[in-house]
Amino acid sequence: MSHSANEDEHYPDDPEKARHQPTYTKGTQSEPTGEPSLASMTQEPHREQPTADDDSVSSLGGDAHTPNVLDPDAPAVLTVENLRMYFPVKSSGVIRRRIGDVQAVDGVSFEVPQGGSLGLVGESGCGKSTTGRLITRLYDPTSGSIHFGDQDLATLSSREMKPLRREVQMIFQDPYSSLNPRHTVGKIVGTPLAVHKVVPKNKIIPRVQELLEVVGLNPEHYNRYPNEFSGGQRQRIGIARALALQPKVMVADEPVSALDVSIQAQVINLLQDIQREFDVAFLFIAHDLAVVRHFCPEVAVMYLGKIVEIGDRDSIYSGSRHPYTQALLSAVPDVKQATVGGRRERIRLEGDVPSPINPPSGCRFRTRCPIAQEICAKHEPPLLQIGKRHKVACHFPGRLGQHPTEPLTSRLLGVDDQGNPDPGGSPSAELNDKPGYDDTWFDLDSRTFGRA
Repeated sequence: MSHSANEDEHYPDDPEKARHQPTYTKGTQSEPTGEPSLASMTQEPHREQPTADDDSVSSLGGDAHTPNVLDPDAPAVLTVENLRMYFPVKSSGVIRRRIGDVQAVDGVSFEVPQGGSLGLVGESGCGKSTTGRLITRLYDPTSGSIHFGDQDLATLSSREMKPLRREVQMIFQDPYSSLNPRHTVGKIVGTPLAVHKVVPKNKIIPRVQELLEVVGLNPEHYNRYPNEFSGGQRQRIGIARALALQPKVMVADEPVSALDVSIQAQVINLLQDIQREFDVAFLFIAHDLAVVRHFCPEVAVMYLGKIVEIGDRDSIYSGSRHPYTQALLSAVPDVKQATVGGRRERIRLEGDVPSPINPPSGCRFRTRCPIAQEICAKHEPPLLQIGKRHKVACHFPGRLGQHPTEPLTSRLLGVDDQGNPDPGGSPSAELNDKPGYDDTWFDLDSRTFGRA
C-alpha cells in the first residue's frame, strides 16, 4: 500500500515510526493546543491497556453501571417536528416515471434533552435508522424541521451544515463496514479533526491517542488497520471517531446489535461514561428493549414510520397503553418471573408488516391489531398526551387486557364511535401534536383534559 509523504507524516503505518511517537496516558496533558485534553477530562486513574486481541475494558466501561436517570428539567438540545422522508419509487423502462413513494418516516416528532438519552425502538423497517440519518443530514428530509439551537438542520445546505456536523455525530450499526479497511485507525479517527481543523496538524496524532485511550484502546495501536481488531474494539474505534469533535448530540444506530452479549455490556457502560463525562445527548436506536431500558430514561416506539407511543421509562415498560408496545414487551424474556415460576403470555401479532409504499388508511397498526374497530380504518389516532410524560396514538388506549370497548378519541376528533362525521361535533382545540409535553393532558379515566 502506498502513502503520500503527508499521510506518512501524520498517520504513520510503519511500526518503526510508531515506536518513536510519544505515548499519552490518562491524566496527562498534551502540548498546548488551545483546547483541553480529552484524556485529562476523565477522572479515573490509568490502568493497563488491552492488546489488540483483548476485548477487556480499560478505564471506561469497566464496572457495572446503574440505569440512566431522567432529568425532567433538562432543556431540549434537539427538537424534531413532523419529520418526513419519502423515497421515490420509479417505473422500469427507458422513461422512468415516479409511481409512488416509500414512506419511511411520516410525521415523527420528539425532543432529546441536553445530556440525556431517548431510545427509539421498533421492528425492522419501521424507520428508526432513517430517522437517525435524517438528524445527521445523511439524508435530506422531504419535510419537517430538526431544530438544534436556533438552527433548523432540515433547511441547511451542505456548506451550511459543515460547521454543525461537529455538534451532531453518528455511531453506525456495523463496526465492520463502517470503517475503511484501507485506512489506519489514526486516519479514521483523525480525519474529522483535520477536516474541521480542531487541532493543529502536528497535534492530530496525540489527540487520536487520547481518544483511543478514552474508549479503552491502547493508544499505541493508532497505526493499525481495522482488520487487526475484534468486533468490540472496532465499535470502540467508531465511538472514538464520533467523539473526536466533542459533539453535543450522538445518534447511536444499534451500536451493540452486532456484538456478543458480554461485549455489549462493555460498550453500553462505555457510552454511559462518555455521556456523563462529556454531557452528550443520545438518540439511541436499538431492537433490544432490555438495553434501551437500561440506557434510556425516555423511550419512543415506532411502527411503519410513525411514533405510536412515547414516554418515560416507567410509563412505557410498566404502564404501556398501546397494543403494539404491549406486544413488543411481551416478547422480552423476564428473568425475574422465571425465577418465581410461570411465564408471561406472549402476544403474537398476526400478519406481516404492511408495505410503506401503500400503508393502511387510518391507524397503520390496525391490520394486525387485536382490538381494531371501524374508526381505526377511517381516522388516524392523534398522538395524545395521557400522562405527565406519556403519549400514545391509539383510539382504544388501556392497560393490557383492559382496553375500552368504545373509542376515547371520537369526541376529540369530532366523529361518532364508528368514525363517521358528527353533525354536532368538531375537532378539539386541546389536541396538540407538538414535540415535548404539556402541563395538561387527557385523563383516560375521566376522559377529560386536566392539569397535574
